[in-house]
Amino acid sequence: MGLGGISLWQLLIVLVIVIVIFGTKRLSSLGSDLGGAVKGFRKAMSDSDKADDAAQIEKPDAEFTATGGSTKDSATTAGSDTKQNG
Repeated sequence: MGLGGISLWQLLIVLVIVIVIFGTKRLSSLGSDLGGAVKGFRKAMSDSDKADDAAQIEKPDAEFTATGGSTKDSATTAGSDTKQNG
């Protein structure tokens, strides 16, 4: 038993019939066209990944702004927040 109930002999018979109908020249051109399409798809996917990576690198992780208050004010505010939550 082969793939899904199809034996190796049945696959070979189908292959011979396809070769007789289409010919080897047409099958080779079909194979090369399919290979070129797959190669183009992979190249497009890798180019897309590179563009996404470049955009991610240029994008800042976070934005920081300067506040007018002193660090003491920040510390007391942070302390009061933890007392309210805790």
